[in-house]
Amino acid sequence: MELLNEIAHISGKSGLFRVLKPTRTGVIVETLDALKQKSVVSGQTRISVLKDISLYLDDHQDSTLPLGDLFQLIHSVCQGTLNIEPKKASDSELFGLLASIVPNYDSDRVYASDIKKILSWYLILVNNTPDMFQTATAVEEPKAEKVAKAPKAAKEVKEATEEKVAKAPKKAKATK
Repeated sequence: MELLNEIAHISGKSGLFRVLKPTRTGVIVETLDALKQKSVVSGQTRISVLKDISLYLDDHQDSTLPLGDLFQLIHSVCQGTLNIEPKKASDSELFGLLASIVPNYDSDRVYASDIKKILSWYLILVNNTPDMFQTATAVEEPKAEKVAKAPKAAKEVKEATEEKVAKAPKKAKATK
């Protein structure tokens, strides 16, 4: 979910935007839809990068679930399609869907409008950046292989350094 570093929500505008590059007065963004419209957003506009957003959990006061992990959970349950329309669904449907995905969410601090945004963002990401969800599972597998190979590689390095120390000629002691 490293792609979430580039994707942002701009307050007052619908949809998601890809942050392209900074300017002197703001940021150049591109819409995440079929039009791919580019525009400059001023520095006074509130821009929220999706990587920094998280969902409150009920475990303890400061417990949160990052939005990238939440999107992965939604994708594992829904497989890219939702059985409800986020903008037209009732509050009870939204809370029920979120409870089926994340049963320990904080119902006091998570509102129906938050769930609507999250689900609509998920649909935008699935439709316009499908590689985000495919690469997330592919990236996890090589990490496990590297971890398994790491002790073996460390052992080989240790043995190689021991051999070099054993083969190195001993220096003669300097006499006064």
